[in-house]
Amino acid sequence: MTPNESASALQNLVEVFWETVPPLWREIHAHLHAVAAEEYDVTVEQFHILRHIRQGSASVSELAKQKRISRPAVSQIVETLVQRGLIQRKVNPQDRRQIVLELTESGNALLDAISQRTRHWTMQLFAPLTSEEMQQITHSLERLKKLL
Repeated sequence: MTPNESASALQNLVEVFWETVPPLWREIHAHLHAVAAEEYDVTVEQFHILRHIRQGSASVSELAKQKRISRPAVSQIVETLVQRGLIQRKVNPQDRRQIVLELTESGNALLDAISQRTRHWTMQLFAPLTSEEMQQITHSLERLKKLL
């Protein structure tokens, strides 16, 4: 590939990326909102906080840093989730000054249900693709994940 062809291919990739990723993210966000809010009475932000706690973010400070929102905003979301019985606060046995956040059984069940619905929706989205197209997209996404 010549330098001009390479530059043109790169420019085309960037254009297709921007035409695809933001609309795809809006669709995903809209679906999450519909499922979480309408079926489980959970905001998208609450869903993301639950997901981050499941992935190991165990304090309000960690959540605020990951979500890039203020500690008071995270504390308010956490309080709502505690009152709903989806998470619980526990004292860290190694450092009794630290409060650790954990999902309750109900919180885990809610996340599982929303995730299952979202995976099913995503499978329906990709179902019209051929096996070859699925392999190509999978390979491309794996490569993109490595770059990021």
